[in-house]
Formats: sequence, C-alpha cells, structure tokens
Amino acid sequence: MPLALLRLCACQPGTEPPTRRRLLQAGLHHFTSLAGGVTLGRWTAPAGVLAWPLTGARAQAPAVPPRRVDATDPVPTRLPPAAAQALRDWIGVLVRQQLEQGPSPRWHHQDCAGLVRFVVAEALRPHDMAWRRSMGLQGRRLPPDLAPNLATPWRHRWRRAEGGTAAFVTALELVQANTRRVGRQLAQAQAADLLFYDFGDDQHLMLWLGPYVAYHTGQPANQRAPGDTGLRALPVAQLMDWRDTRWRPHDQNPNFVGLHRLHLLG
Repeated sequence: MPLALLRLCACQPGTEPPTRRRLLQAGLHHFTSLAGGVTLGRWTAPAGVLAWPLTGARAQAPAVPPRRVDATDPVPTRLPPAAAQALRDWIGVLVRQQLEQGPSPRWHHQDCAGLVRFVVAEALRPHDMAWRRSMGLQGRRLPPDLAPNLATPWRHRWRRAEGGTAAFVTALELVQANTRRVGRQLAQAQAADLLFYDFGDDQHLMLWLGPYVAYHTGQPANQRAPGDTGLRALPVAQLMDWRDTRWRPHDQNPNFVGLHRLHLLG
C-alpha cells in the first residue's frame, strides 16, 4: 500500500515513494530469501550494497588538538579536509546502524530532514564507550572523532533562512541555508551528499552513500505497518530506473533539483 510522505519531506498527495512492496520489486528482499546480503533490520540488501569501505584517517588522533569552544561563536565556513572525511565516514556508519537496528530513541522528528539532522549531530558528538553501547556499536571499527574545536561549533546549529541558527530546520531550510548545489549529474556525488526533490509545496531529501541511497519516508509511526521503521535503502541503479519517473535522479526530471553538499563538508 503506498505510503504518503509528510509535507516538507515528501511529494504531493497520491505519490508513490519507494514502499516495502516496491523495495521488493527493486531488489531489497526479506532476509530469508537472499543469501549473502546485508541485513537491514527486517530487510536484506544485496551483497555489497552496505559493505562500502570507510576512507580517510581512522585510527589516528585528530591532527588539531582540542580547545575550549564557546558554542555561541560564529559557525565556521567548512571543516578541514581530514575532518570532513571523518564526518562523511561517521554519517555512513550511523545511517547503516539506523537501517540495521531501527531509529534510535534519541532521534526525534523522524522524517527525511530529521535523518540528516540526527546523523550529523551524532557524528559530531564524542563517541565514548557508553555512547557506543547505547548505539550497538561497541567492538566495531569506527572512524576517528572530530576534535571538539571542530565539531562543537557545528553541532545542533543549522542556519535558519531568516538568520540565526537552531537545532531544527525543515528539509527546504536545510537545503537552502546549509548546503551548496553541486549539480544534477550523479557522477559528481560524494558520500553524505543530499539528493533534493521539489514537488511545489513539498520537498524530499535522500542521503547519497555510494552504492545506495537512504532516507526516511516521513510517515508517522502510528500510520506505518507493524515493524516498519520508515527507513529505506535503495540501490542507486534501481532508483535511476524507478517506475514513477518523478523519483529518478537525472537532469531530465524537473522534480529532481540536484545534488547538494553540506557547507561543513566543503
């Protein structure tokens, strides 16, 4: 049954975003039916869809020593390259963790923009053992933490369209005030870029993670089927050939605005 997405996180009433049935058609099968895949909670993606390598510095401490940061300081322009790569890696880890284990209790406002806000905030925080246990990430190989003087000025400080910063911004505001447009060619995409769709009064975001895109449908929990987290992962090749052409990310689709990159990633 089609899932309607919320305003500012979706498209017009009656649209058909990728649902459980359509994910099956697209190649994401129930975990009992596809050997060798990667389990996404109750679902399994084809082998390799989520098994991307983490790149950038991993085991080494950040090059810039931490210092005391006043959170009221102006938000910087962008992160240094090594820190930006660590943030991309953390976003990939956190999206995968949400797909596998379901939304964290700390994730409020669960919709497409909420997924972006949540994984960025969690990526920028310190990742001590208590946090790793709470997220089910203990014992895993993880990227290095960003130094506090780099992470703190960005965490929970999204620019607002009318000025100032806040922990909450809508999908439209997130894109307009916190990203730059990269283009409409997927060859330009880098991990953690955003695919932005505009349907007039409604907008939708997807996170680009290399071999697949991830997003939240925006449907409230009380309107979803039992066990449905609202999270979706879809191979890029399948999205490019989606039956509902409004969701195809190419330059012939007027609803696909293009790829957008967070300012802090450069």
